[in-house]
Amino acid sequence: MKLRTELIGSGSSVNRDLDLVIAGGGPAALAAALYAARYDIEHIVLESYQPGGQAALTALIENYPGIKTIGGGDLVAVMKEQAESWGALFEMSSVISADPIGDRIQIKADSSTYMARNLIIATGAAPARLGVPGEEKFYGRGVSYCATCDAPFFRDARVLVVGGGDSAVKEALHLSEFVSELVLVHRRDKFRAEPYLAEKLLSCGKCSVNWNTTLKEIKGDESVESVVLSTPEGEKELKVDGVFMYVGRKPATEPFANLIDLNDNGTVRTHDIVHTSRENIFAAGDVTDNKLRQIVTAVSDGARAASAVFELLQ
Repeated sequence: MKLRTELIGSGSSVNRDLDLVIAGGGPAALAAALYAARYDIEHIVLESYQPGGQAALTALIENYPGIKTIGGGDLVAVMKEQAESWGALFEMSSVISADPIGDRIQIKADSSTYMARNLIIATGAAPARLGVPGEEKFYGRGVSYCATCDAPFFRDARVLVVGGGDSAVKEALHLSEFVSELVLVHRRDKFRAEPYLAEKLLSCGKCSVNWNTTLKEIKGDESVESVVLSTPEGEKELKVDGVFMYVGRKPATEPFANLIDLNDNGTVRTHDIVHTSRENIFAAGDVTDNKLRQIVTAVSDGARAASAVFELLQ
């Protein structure tokens, strides 16, 4: 444990030679950190500036085994506390670049540079932008990608939610506790979300769904005032006070683009669940191309990745 203390206390400009760097701060990274600490692997977790990742922004989690309901922030806080209790080390810093140097990986972060024998990429994915007129203009002034963060600002308002997957429906249900009216638009004729969530939304008295409908434009002066929708009956304008977007996720893989093979959508191409195109680099959680993206699968990925690192170090 003495070496770990020295690592944290060393100067920010010093290159640190470690067995493992874990990039990310969500459930996958937290599980990897817990297992790395238990395996006594010298490591650091670069958790960026949003500890807990997207999971921390989820209002309510109902499908994590063993826990009936829990807030996302509460769940990741417990995960981090457990990892730290075993000696996991965290630094609030983002990865800028990662390059192979011999048999090591040079990882440049905001305040430090690390030389690591192994790397676990668990940087997750951020909400994707739809790219419609007005989206960037009104970001933070009526356009949001996080109901958990911004729902209280829309109390008794009329809002639009765009999307039809789990995230869209979960966030819409959270918003419904604050707003006076919620309109969800989905480009298909049925939800992609879990049936339980879909039924819960459809039975919500203040929520309505427009099927086969897309958002074309967001309009307003200083803030969002209305939206233009493309419907089966043609275009129509709808007055709303806010727009919440859930149209997919963009994986945070830019710093690793020249290091490992990526898929066309930017996710890390993996085999055997967590292995990448380089033997000493692993990927876990939403940053991968694995089909099911849930907290429980992210945690499993993180544990597998740390175990694979341990095997390589033997």
